[in-house]
Amino acid sequence: MTIQFRSRLLNMLPIAAVVISTVILAGCFSDDGSWHGKDISGLMPELAFELTDTSGDTLTADDTDGEIRMLFFGFTSCPDVCPATLQKLSRAVKDMPDELQDDTRIVFVSVDPRRDTPERIGSYVDFFSERAIGLTGEEKALRELSKRYRTTFGYDDPDEEGNYNVSHSGAVYVFDREGDARLLFRPELSVEDIRADLIALAEEGKT
Repeated sequence: MTIQFRSRLLNMLPIAAVVISTVILAGCFSDDGSWHGKDISGLMPELAFELTDTSGDTLTADDTDGEIRMLFFGFTSCPDVCPATLQKLSRAVKDMPDELQDDTRIVFVSVDPRRDTPERIGSYVDFFSERAIGLTGEEKALRELSKRYRTTFGYDDPDEEGNYNVSHSGAVYVFDREGDARLLFRPELSVEDIRADLIALAEEGKT
């Protein structure tokens, strides 16, 4: 094995790990037809995190109790998956009835803490939706959180200008008002389907 080939192979490993984990997720979860997203009830742990918000303060999952939360891992320099996903989620929330929008939250977790400061993340999520919050933390905490939900992320080698890509899953994890994992939104899901699932989840908690 040449040195050049070995280097190329090592660079591909983080991306391969993300692809494999996404395939495993898609294959393990059954769908009984009542949801547009994949039903992951009872197959994932409840929502739990302790990270840094866009004000530089610590935020935990308990601080968002009572809301439908969509957890998405990404980074602000992402050229395609992240902006496309956040735009789709924000449109779905915006199309919900007004009274249900306030009970729905997009939780964007940056896995690129070296570049993504709280201020940068704040500007990023505010561009997409007022119902979005941005979080990050030390790499160890981010890896523990991603592992909790059976995914991972990796860093490519930087170019001459220090820029690099971050490989990550495009899946969105949806938790109900009690923090229980309920649905997995995959990239191919439409805005209309996401909106329908969010409304159904939000109305579950209404009396």
